[in-house]
Amino acid sequence: MQISNDIPTNDYQEIQRLLNVIDGELIELSQLLFLLDLVWDEMNCDNINLDAERINNFYKHPVWLLNGFFAEQHSLSLQHRCAISSWITANHLKTVLDFGGGYGTLARMISGQYNEAKVDIYEPYPSEFAISQCQDYPSVEFVNRLQTNHYDCLVSTDVLEHVPEPLNLFSQMIDSVKIGGYLIIANCFFPIIKCHLPSTFHLRYTFDRFAIAMGLEVMGNCIGSHATIYKKVNNYPVNWEQIERMSLVSKRLFFLREL
Repeated sequence: MQISNDIPTNDYQEIQRLLNVIDGELIELSQLLFLLDLVWDEMNCDNINLDAERINNFYKHPVWLLNGFFAEQHSLSLQHRCAISSWITANHLKTVLDFGGGYGTLARMISGQYNEAKVDIYEPYPSEFAISQCQDYPSVEFVNRLQTNHYDCLVSTDVLEHVPEPLNLFSQMIDSVKIGGYLIIANCFFPIIKCHLPSTFHLRYTFDRFAIAMGLEVMGNCIGSHATIYKKVNNYPVNWEQIERMSLVSKRLFFLREL
């Protein structure tokens, strides 16, 4: 796997340190997951007793640059992103938000495939290198706030399993999309890596029900990817009392399923 020499020296040295742990070459996804867990442990993070400062620092760590390099050279990851980009292009969706877009791979892919699209990347921890990689794409921009009822399409891949209040964040995602617009969501509510929070795992079975309760229609799989397509069909305020009741039931049923 190729690592760019253009990243800051400190980041490059830290990435090389991590690669040396796995004998210098990152080939398999399992190796990347091992390194993510290694950094999580080195930073004394805990996925049960959450420490916001430690977790924020974890997501700023250069291991996420390594994650971006890997995703750009991993055939299955590229296949998923290509499928999402092709669907957006085929449906002529001109304002797109890549939520948690990290390295900017998908945003650059969409911009390259469909030059009429304006693609924003909402990323709390953008690296200088990720920003520099998008400089040759004038229709791609990193943003630090969400606009209401603004986007034709929002894409979120493997984000919600990382946050302590996934339904609150999902609601914010929905608010940013126009009525009749789409959300392309891929979740991984499984203990694949330590930064996937166990408190989110109950949504593995019930996420679509919450999506419907929050004003979306489930359109089905984005063919060729691991994502599901949702259409925003109403703009009513979320009934949080109902969501809380549903969440309680979801967690109880998850506990029973896991016995």
